[in-house]
Amino acid sequence: MSPAIKAALWMLGAIFSLSTMAIAGRELSAGFDTFEIMLHRSVIALLIVLLIIFISGSYRSIGIGAWRGHLMRNIFHFTGQNLWFYALALVPLAQVFALEFTTPLWVILLSPFLLGERLTMIRSIAALMGFIGILIVARPDMTNLQPGLLAAASCAVFFALTYIFTKRLTRTESISAIMLYMCIFQLIFGLITAGYDGDIAMPDMKDFPLLILLASCGLLAHFCITKALTLAPATFVAPVDFARLPVIALAGMLIYSESIDTYVLIGALIIFAGNYLNIWFETSKRN
Repeated sequence: MSPAIKAALWMLGAIFSLSTMAIAGRELSAGFDTFEIMLHRSVIALLIVLLIIFISGSYRSIGIGAWRGHLMRNIFHFTGQNLWFYALALVPLAQVFALEFTTPLWVILLSPFLLGERLTMIRSIAALMGFIGILIVARPDMTNLQPGLLAAASCAVFFALTYIFTKRLTRTESISAIMLYMCIFQLIFGLITAGYDGDIAMPDMKDFPLLILLASCGLLAHFCITKALTLAPATFVAPVDFARLPVIALAGMLIYSESIDTYVLIGALIIFAGNYLNIWFETSKRN
């Protein structure tokens, strides 16, 4: 099995995890602000990661030499994640994901400068097809941009920077190190932002299942994405995430009665076509 196919399979795990995260995050937004959600999620995630690292013995591969890279990655991720959770509470799920999916465009634009990856014609065409599909699905009204739409669009830039810095870290850092630093920094950032006013909403028993689900899926998503980035270039891995759009659109329809119209189906078909083109090219050139 080629590295590109393996990376695509890992991204399927990320797609499932991130879609589940979106639903759990929306449910929690009724009782917590985005900073509190990030704080409580980080506490649970850190406990899970510490347990896994201890059992596996992978703590031996964790050092402090690349802490600056981890810090930068998590500043971008924390910012993007909070914007994402904020948008989930205000905008239909399919529209949030559609605007978030400009992330691969930013990855493709920034990777030549930050990763030294080559910008090929096929990658550019695949990303452009994805962007066209996104515009068809979202149909943003530029004369009336709502805060939720702006947050969904802005988070894409920060997620792209997260992808790129994750790819840079995979050159020297283990997945265990990346996950541990993520939980530690996210917990610190969460404490600062949620507690600056001295008022942090604490979860009760009915919130814990959703918080555990949110934390577990968040860790699984990052693990899958990091594994994918160790197998293929960021400009290949990021566009595969487009497949999340029809998945979350269906979830929004079934759970929240959010309508799916013809434009969503047309846009999704174009997005899938772009993904198929990109995967086919990356696979064929390795055979």
